[in-house]
Amino acid sequence: MTIGIGAIACLLPGDLVEVAELPETRRLGAREREFVAHSGVRTVGVFDGKTPVDLAAQACRDLLADDPRVPDQLIAIGSRAPEVLIGSDACHIQFESGLRDTFPFTLDGLGCAGSAAAWSLARDLLVADPARDSVMITYASRPTGVDRIRFPVTVIGDGAFAMTLVRDGRPVLRAHRMAADGRFHGLFRVDYKDTPLARWREECRDLDQYRFDLAMQSRTRLGHLVEEVLAEAGATKADVATTLLPNVTASAYTFYERSLGLRVHPVCGEHLARFGHLGAMDVVLNLDRVRASGGLRPGDLVLVLSNSPVAAWTATLWEF
Repeated sequence: MTIGIGAIACLLPGDLVEVAELPETRRLGAREREFVAHSGVRTVGVFDGKTPVDLAAQACRDLLADDPRVPDQLIAIGSRAPEVLIGSDACHIQFESGLRDTFPFTLDGLGCAGSAAAWSLARDLLVADPARDSVMITYASRPTGVDRIRFPVTVIGDGAFAMTLVRDGRPVLRAHRMAADGRFHGLFRVDYKDTPLARWREECRDLDQYRFDLAMQSRTRLGHLVEEVLAEAGATKADVATTLLPNVTASAYTFYERSLGLRVHPVCGEHLARFGHLGAMDVVLNLDRVRASGGLRPGDLVLVLSNSPVAAWTATLWEF
C-alpha cells in the first residue's frame, strides 16, 4: 500500500497589487524599504473582504467539484489569526464546504511548516485505519492584521488550497521527517488583546536571533532531515530531480542551494515574485505546478523542504 496525492485545488486572486503601492509602505524606514526592494516580491494577490475561512472553504468546494469523493477527515491548518476565539474555524470550514460527514480538526502552531506536517499526519491516519480512504487538508493565507510587509521576513499575499491524500495516489509520499526547537516560540508576536485590529503590528523580538541563530539552525536542521529522508528511500542527492521551498525571499533560495547542495526549482521564485509569501500554501502551490507541468518522469524524486520562524522544519520526499 502506498499513500499519495489524490487531488489539489489552489485558489489565487486575479487582482495583483504592486508591493510599492501597499498602504504600509509609506510608514517604512530605510531598513524596511531596502528589505522590500531585495525580497524578490514584486506583486501580491489580494482577496478583498474575504476571511481565511471563506477562502479555505472555497478551495475545498473547488476540489470537490473535480473530485467528489467525500474525505473521511479534514485537517485545517491554522491561519495566522483565528476568526473567533472559543469557536472552531475547522468546523466552520467543514460546514461551508458541505462536508457534513467529514470529521474536522485544526493543526496549528507550525507556521509555514504546517502543510508538510499535515501530509505526515494524513498518511498516518490512512495507514492506521484501513476503513479510511481520503484525508483532506486545507489552508488560507491572509495577513494577520492590515499590513502585508513582515519585516524582516517577507511580504504576505492571499490564497488558499485544498488537497487530498489517498491510497495509491500520485505522487507517492516516500519519506518524511520533521523537527522543532521551542526556544524560538516567541521570536515573533502580535500584541492583539488590548489593540484594535487596525493597529496590529507583528514584532520581531530579536533581529539578530532571526537573521543569524535561526538561519544557522535551519541550515543544520534541514541538512540532517534531508539526509534522513534520502536514507529511508535509499536515495542520494544526485537522485533528486528538483527541490521545492517556501516562497519567503529570493535570498533564501541562494542560501539553501549553497548550504544543502540542492537545486531549487525556478517555479518557487516565479511564485514569490508574482504572489508573495502564502504561508503553508507555498509548497503546495509549487508542488501542484510542478506536478501539472509534465516535466517529470515516472519515478522522479522531488524533495520538499519547509521551515518557519517558530521554529519548525520538515523534509518530504515525493516519488512521481
